[in-house]
Amino acid sequence: MGRGALHRRNRILMSGLFGLVFAMIGLSFAAVPLYDLFCRVTGYGGTTQVSDVAPTLVLDREVRVRFAAATDRDLPWGFAPQQREMVLKVGESGMAFFSAENHADRPITGMAVFNVAPAKAGLYFNKIQCFCFDEQTLAPGQVVSMPVYFFVDPAIDEDPNLDEVRTITLSYTFFRSASDSSDAPSGGVTESEDRAADAGIRSTIVAAASGR
Repeated sequence: MGRGALHRRNRILMSGLFGLVFAMIGLSFAAVPLYDLFCRVTGYGGTTQVSDVAPTLVLDREVRVRFAAATDRDLPWGFAPQQREMVLKVGESGMAFFSAENHADRPITGMAVFNVAPAKAGLYFNKIQCFCFDEQTLAPGQVVSMPVYFFVDPAIDEDPNLDEVRTITLSYTFFRSASDSSDAPSGGVTESEDRAADAGIRSTIVAAASGR
């Protein structure tokens, strides 16, 4: 093989390798939106749905909705549901409240990550309004009551895989927001942000992608 042919072959090989690298980079950026879309459509991992209005159809079937709350250790807040549970008919809208208190001596901004259990019920659990759609900033010592307005989609009654579901747990975990600069290290990803990602921060991206 001549030197010119060898050089052409090497250029083709290098072009192919660079193309493969750029394709892998592109796929890595596309992976999160595709995963979020998958979660939003399927309810995978307990990802809830977002709706503009409550359904007009209300069934006789009842479901017990339980509420749970937690905070990341880097967020100096108290956070708890104001009610332990409520019983609603499928298709009936309900409103629950969570209380948050900032124990720090400075304003702190937090963001809530949410999911439901059992995870397969996420496809039918819809939120119309929720404090988790936006970041929440609390002044020093401030106590707030934050609502979530929701319903269980009547389509759940047509899914034989959820016939046995009579109780759904809606849970939230508050993390310090990435936009909060108080006591935050400069540069890099914080440990709190890593934990938020591990806990399912994709759910907040889903809410944002839904226009909330």
